[in-house]
Amino acid sequence: MQSKLELRMRLAQVLVGIAALLALGNGLKMLADPFGWYEMVGTVKATGPANAHFIRDIGLAYLLSAALLARCAWGPDVHWRSGLLGAGWLSLHGGLHIYEVSRGICSPDIFWKAAPGTVGIPLLALLGIALAVTDRRVLPSVLPPQLLLKAADRATDGMSPHLADIAKAPGDLARKYRDFLTLASHRHAASAQALSFATIAAELAEDCGPCALIAAKMALANGIPRESINAALAGNPPPGAGAQAFAFGRAVSLGLTEADVLGDEIEQAYGRAVRTELAVAVAMARTHPTIKRGLGFAKSCSAVKLEI
Repeated sequence: MQSKLELRMRLAQVLVGIAALLALGNGLKMLADPFGWYEMVGTVKATGPANAHFIRDIGLAYLLSAALLARCAWGPDVHWRSGLLGAGWLSLHGGLHIYEVSRGICSPDIFWKAAPGTVGIPLLALLGIALAVTDRRVLPSVLPPQLLLKAADRATDGMSPHLADIAKAPGDLARKYRDFLTLASHRHAASAQALSFATIAAELAEDCGPCALIAAKMALANGIPRESINAALAGNPPPGAGAQAFAFGRAVSLGLTEADVLGDEIEQAYGRAVRTELAVAVAMARTHPTIKRGLGFAKSCSAVKLEI
């Protein structure tokens, strides 16, 4: 039932981590030995005589960028904003070099010799951040709220009529709801199958067919076999960890006494973190049917074919 960090996010960690280490090394050298750094980086001599104060100033900027990138590398799915800030100054620095060579201020030979450090480091960082933020679990926190809600409504084939009301509600509700969607899509310790089946069970317990179908389509996008998903929609998931998560999600949603026993079994087998994620997933899944009922869309939640 437990999940492993996907290759995509691992690669993001590696790329941003390398950028952080390179920025850290360069910054420390500039701060500790500015004249030694000046002599070591031959291309910088073309910009004028050495100035220890200015070199140390730039070294501090590199250290700040390195710290922000290191935070991002620790968890790019959560701390990608820190990565953007860390890559910001590095990117502006690289952009200045590109501008200078394009205007003939520095020669192409000097530019290409300096490019690995001036352009290569921010490119590594930005590539890693791009891998992280385009993950389907992270993307909701990146898109503008209005765009996200419109995309979500289209992606669910019009089965989310409540999103239109949220999008036009005052008080910046759309942005706050975007943060909720980020929480609802959280998955780290538990497997995709466990989270999906617990969510489907919660939606079925709420008697919201469209919500269950939306959860089923998300499960399919996460690579879960169609026949297993349809079995879960029928209330009879295949034996194994997925069925255990389904039973837990149903029991928690309906307030059954067996929820504690099932939760203890899951915790003993897979750890407290997995139980926590399943509990949060069930709570989040129940939110959509509640909002729909409150807004008068209860009729749209019944009488749908539970199959994908």
